[in-house]
Amino acid sequence: MPSKAVKPLAAVLPGLCFALEYCTAPFGVPHGTEMSEIEVLIVYYSVRGSTAILAREVAHGVESTPGVQARIRTVPRISAHSEQIDDAIPASGPPYATYQDLRECAALALGSPTRFGNMAAPVKYFIDGTAQLWLDGAMVGKPAGVFTAASSPHGGHESTLLSMQIPLLHHGMLICGVPYTQPALNTTPGGGSPYGPSHWSGAGHERSLDRDEAAICRSLGQRLAHLAVRLA
Repeated sequence: MPSKAVKPLAAVLPGLCFALEYCTAPFGVPHGTEMSEIEVLIVYYSVRGSTAILAREVAHGVESTPGVQARIRTVPRISAHSEQIDDAIPASGPPYATYQDLRECAALALGSPTRFGNMAAPVKYFIDGTAQLWLDGAMVGKPAGVFTAASSPHGGHESTLLSMQIPLLHHGMLICGVPYTQPALNTTPGGGSPYGPSHWSGAGHERSLDRDEAAICRSLGQRLAHLAVRLA
């Protein structure tokens, strides 16, 4: 029987290198994606710290996806006498969000405490300033999710989440919730719904984020990150 010709090593090396690179790429990240360029923007407003804790949990979920980073930003307070009463740079915590942050992000998570079943005024003020982004179509097709915190279990969690989604839909964003494949939605004694994560903090803000609430936050972050990768 005639022996088969053996290909030179130089001829097979490129194929082997490609296969190795493809097979060892992080799960869910398409081959050839520039992973360092994918960022999920997390913008929130927090007074007592509950919404800030949710934002960090969402960020953990985002960064559990290989190649995706969370960019955490906050928004300043406003008052009836001045459009902005805080310094241009916060004394502590994340920097204030800019509209350039929105242009650059691959996905958005927006967080606000509940105010009578609606988002807080500083978040609404920030969103109301995005007219140029809307005119440019800068946010069209980007995944987006929302999260909130309230001091009572029936203080408007779901209505706040839904109201926060409305301007994002006007921007043409792809709303991302949390499906019931997340087991914590069936067991949470506090916040969390298919519309997004939430936290019941208690009237005196004595109630810490529980395990189920944290899991729902991380689930939203993971879903936003996976969608951002797939759409990159």
